[in-house]
Amino acid sequence: MDSHKNLIVWQKSIDLVKLVYSVMHSFPKDEQFGLVSQIKRAVVSIPSNIAEGFGRGSKKDCKRFIHIALGSAIELDTQLIISKELDFLSEKDHGVICSLLSEIKRMLKALIKSLKEESLVN
Repeated sequence: MDSHKNLIVWQKSIDLVKLVYSVMHSFPKDEQFGLVSQIKRAVVSIPSNIAEGFGRGSKKDCKRFIHIALGSAIELDTQLIISKELDFLSEKDHGVICSLLSEIKRMLKALIKSLKEESLVN
């Protein structure tokens, strides 16, 4: 693989960032330094860690950063549930975002598995 930018999971993660940022305007202003800030950090962390993992050059480092990306995705999932429960996020927006997030989590798990299997072969 030439670049992390060719990974579909990275591309979908960028789409997720744009989607999440587009709904943040509906959150209360007093959440800008609370939940909104945490959500933005978590969502940006997903493609950032995928990129860093692939930039490190070793399969061990790559796998570690993909695990971190998955952790950020799970953190984001929790923050979105909280946002929906507090009525900061509509049911529709929550569904759209969580659908893409679920797909990304599945892809990250598959990538981790393939990196583990690849290291067994090498």
